[in-house]
Amino acid sequence: MAIGQSLTHAAKATGPERSQLAEFSNAEIPDETARTQSLAKKTVAYGGEPNTEARDVPHAETNRDMLESVLEAEKKAIEDCSERVEQAEAIGDVGLQVALEDNVCDERNHYEETMQILKNWELQPA
Repeated sequence: MAIGQSLTHAAKATGPERSQLAEFSNAEIPDETARTQSLAKKTVAYGGEPNTEARDVPHAETNRDMLESVLEAEKKAIEDCSERVEQAEAIGDVGLQVALEDNVCDERNHYEETMQILKNWELQPA
């Protein structure tokens, strides 16, 4: 999940789950920031220009909508990071490859945690 999405969801969470959902979103920010900084440094080291454009935060009316958009963002992050793993492997940067594989694991864990939160959500009062 992107930093902007985490900040937005933490601010917009409502109802009895507000504290837990805000904490869940805010907890991602330090990890996302560190991953972004690390990838930007490597990009520059290889002569590239870091991407400075953030993805749009999808509009969400409810806590459930926000969590479902988190699932989509995590799925995209897993795909993107997996592609970076392949690129690191292709250039022979084993350290970067391992770091990116760790990032994929982190994104998968967050995806699975979000799935657990959403499990049986429809049984909860609106």
